[in-house]
Amino acid sequence: MPGPRAPREPRGPGERQPLLAPRPRGPRQWRRAAAAAVLLVEMLERAAFFGVAGNLVLYLNSKNFQWAGEQSSRAALVFLGASYLLAPVGGWLADVYLGRFRAIALSLLLYLVASSLLPATAVPDGRSSFCGEMPESPLAPACPSPKCLRPSPSPYCAPTLYVGLLLLALAASSVRSNLTSFGADQVMDLGRHANRRFFNWFYWSINVGAVLSLLVVAFIQQNISFLVGYSIPVGCVGLAFFVFLFATPIFITKPPTGSQVSSMLKLALQNCCPRLCCQHSARDPQGVQRLPDQRSPQPGPSFQEDIANFRVLVKILPVMVTLVPYWMVYFQMQSTYVLQGLHLQIPNIFPDYPGNSSEALGAQGSGYKIPEAWLLLANVVVVLILVPVKDHLLDPLLLRCKLLPSALQKMALGMFFGFASVIVAGLLEMKRLEYIHNNQTVSQQIGQNMYYAAPLSIWWQIPQYLLIGISEIFASIPGLEFAYSEAPRSMQGAIMGIFFCLSGVGSLLGSSLVALLSLPGGWMHCPMDQGNINKCQMDLYFFLLAGIQAATVLLFVWIAGRYERAAHSPASQNCPSRDRS
Repeated sequence: MPGPRAPREPRGPGERQPLLAPRPRGPRQWRRAAAAAVLLVEMLERAAFFGVAGNLVLYLNSKNFQWAGEQSSRAALVFLGASYLLAPVGGWLADVYLGRFRAIALSLLLYLVASSLLPATAVPDGRSSFCGEMPESPLAPACPSPKCLRPSPSPYCAPTLYVGLLLLALAASSVRSNLTSFGADQVMDLGRHANRRFFNWFYWSINVGAVLSLLVVAFIQQNISFLVGYSIPVGCVGLAFFVFLFATPIFITKPPTGSQVSSMLKLALQNCCPRLCCQHSARDPQGVQRLPDQRSPQPGPSFQEDIANFRVLVKILPVMVTLVPYWMVYFQMQSTYVLQGLHLQIPNIFPDYPGNSSEALGAQGSGYKIPEAWLLLANVVVVLILVPVKDHLLDPLLLRCKLLPSALQKMALGMFFGFASVIVAGLLEMKRLEYIHNNQTVSQQIGQNMYYAAPLSIWWQIPQYLLIGISEIFASIPGLEFAYSEAPRSMQGAIMGIFFCLSGVGSLLGSSLVALLSLPGGWMHCPMDQGNINKCQMDLYFFLLAGIQAATVLLFVWIAGRYERAAHSPASQNCPSRDRS
């Protein structure tokens, strides 16, 4: 590498180098320190996020709110979906008005405020202040037949909780969409493989945060107190905010450069409905003469670059859209998988403690049960182990042998593992329902709730969590790499926002499917089984998801093959618009 470096070219107006001079340590060390600060912020933010989402189903299903099983699962899917679906909003605000640095800082501040709602509603005075008093269950005449259908009662405190969760989702999505690109900006001078390695470790830091959250926060929430359990995520967000501001002097920051969303929409409208659009005008009208030192009043890509970027977007978008069914499967891990686990036999952490048994119904002092959310650790541990192995051993070996698969090939493999996960979940649910239909149930108290579980150990869920963890490594991480590296440099932020947005679409489609199947006569409709799912047919829901995923895997393979053939064509390789420096 050359020694002293001139400012990186082209350095845009307003782009700021680190305030700390690189002389004492060298530029590579400062770039790594900046990237490490970003990874630490991401770890703390993810610890807070998983602290909120990990036991959200159990929290809404508790005696504090008494939501039905499908209502709490739907709320969790809406929250998870919105936290991805709203990603373009934060990206657009950063591109047009704030810049990534200020967008992240303000999002963390909103995160801090919104996350405070959950511990506030965990105490009776807070619930009465934010939600009012819980209404009494209305009296209704007895059902004339065992198969009569009754609508589920309206969930208590739903408007307040949904508003708080959506604000929290907006803050989380803005941090996610901007912090990913902001971190990649810090390492872009460290070589052509720096981005790939950064995304590997970025995902690794996400899962470190998840481990810390699930081991500590989920245990406290389930066995001790939701007040304490939901106060810890607030502290994590506060610490992340402090670390981000403290590391400001070593960050490379860029000013807002404007959004190309309007240009893309205009071009799409011109292609679809040319009669509705006036004749286009480029940012630099051809008939205007400028002085030699006169600059364009609106710096940014030219009209020709907009057209080239639009063509790239048209090629990339079908690839990312076919990932949506994978996200439908992936987000079951924090919704229906959790609901299924609550209805399997959960062992105690201290099995020899006097009175510890699943049949010991009454006692709060019957010991601590293993938090159901700990099953997510199977997914997380797979990622924590395999990401370093992949980064240090597998990828370099395959690279030397010239056998390293493309990002699209990895994504197809990840989708297959997601399909396998939901198939295993469906088979386990079939077996669980066999026990239920034969009246072989185990009564177990989890927190303040009573669940009637099948006498199957919750450890039978581990394979489906392991498979979804392997699918993350092959689908989600290469998906991030694909979205960032395949986009033109002027559209990287927009493409990353679209990637996360489509992730949210998958979660919301899963939530909509649950809502549809919860209607009278649907597989998930069981209002007489308040809080339990023993009269639902969730196995058919899992198999339906598997069928959707299998069909889209085939579609994805076909689209990805066409994309790679086009990318390797001589015309595409000579295209000047694909500047990914």
